[in-house]
Amino acid sequence: MGLSATRFFKHWPKLKEAYDSISLNDAWFEIRKHTGEAMMPAMPVTSIDAPGLEKGIPPGTFQMRPLVYKLLVNEAERIGINTVYNARVVDYFEDEGEGKAGAITEDGTRYTADVVIAADGVGSKSQKIVGGQVRAQATGRAMWRAAFPRKVLDEHPEVRDFIPLKDGKPIVRTWLGPSTYAITFTLKDLIVWTINHDATGSESESWNATIEADEVVKEMDKIIGPLKWSPMLRELVKCTPPKSIVNFELLWRDPQPTWSSSTGRIVQIGDAAHSYLPASANGATQAIEDAIHLASCLQIGGSKERVAQSIDVHCYLRFIRNACAQKMGFANVELMQNTKWDEAKIDPRRARPRLAKWIYFHDPEAYAYENYEKAVSGIKQGIPQDENLEIEPNFPKGYRYEAWSIEDIFEDAKNGKLVVLGSGDWN
Repeated sequence: MGLSATRFFKHWPKLKEAYDSISLNDAWFEIRKHTGEAMMPAMPVTSIDAPGLEKGIPPGTFQMRPLVYKLLVNEAERIGINTVYNARVVDYFEDEGEGKAGAITEDGTRYTADVVIAADGVGSKSQKIVGGQVRAQATGRAMWRAAFPRKVLDEHPEVRDFIPLKDGKPIVRTWLGPSTYAITFTLKDLIVWTINHDATGSESESWNATIEADEVVKEMDKIIGPLKWSPMLRELVKCTPPKSIVNFELLWRDPQPTWSSSTGRIVQIGDAAHSYLPASANGATQAIEDAIHLASCLQIGGSKERVAQSIDVHCYLRFIRNACAQKMGFANVELMQNTKWDEAKIDPRRARPRLAKWIYFHDPEAYAYENYEKAVSGIKQGIPQDENLEIEPNFPKGYRYEAWSIEDIFEDAKNGKLVVLGSGDWN
């Protein structure tokens, strides 16, 4: 979770306190080859000085998804927001005459509101109103992900001792191999690991698709080339308890040009609007940025009559930023799966995924307040955000948007071409 998404916690002290308690805030970072060979000394996660925040705050922190979900649900309940469970949304509707929109659940219940936020992930049922489903395309890749209690390793001391602390702080290890990468780290009493791998046919785009450790190890042994995965990493996988390794298929969708319905009463955020590859390290960050920015735009609009305008402004100011962040995910995949170690020894940044300043320095709340009326003017005049000189870009400075598709990137990859990010400063 990046700083651009979490800096808004300053408004919610109890939420910030709870968030800090579940986060890996003060970690070391280490890069190894998939064989286990350390390629550079462990280093503290870079700290930055961000405007308006105290010194020493890192650009992002590590969490577990279930803990983040629980945190947000607890906060909603604490401030009196009701949550309805076991009510699957199967359809959306809007009534232009009444200025209302709504959602329908499996049992036929209709929920109506002035604005409906579709945050129901990839394949959102809102697509038929917003503009049609963006076709999912297989990447040929998948992720094994697992988390289990650290005490499990008490019976495997050689593996337990391999997951060390440096100066009492956890180490996040990135393992880079041919056409693959892995990440391991500890979070309080949990061991976490994830491995990017070729799709085998047993994965699906679901958090419920699990695989057993012996099958993972069998596939790990098929790695390209004569050099195999680190024996210690294999042992860590073998220690993973049954039914706890998620086998998640990685699908890609082109940037979705439309996020809202024709009346502006239904708007998509998060994965429903823009899905990310894991190497982007940006999916959760951009989803929460969406929420902060959208709430700010609705607040600035200030009335039911200006809901559609507020939604238009939100989409106008968020699309290019997300399209850039999505594309940068491909550059990270390229870097992590095809590391040039000779170059990395000279410049370690060539072995680290990009985490750009234009992403983590951003403040979506302040940005909405600074640019709402400028965006309204630009929309009325038909001026795209990247040509609106009144608005400071929230994407790489100097960038001019060019439509792109996953087919273009795949075709370049087949021809040995690197991902071309485009004009501007992407650092």
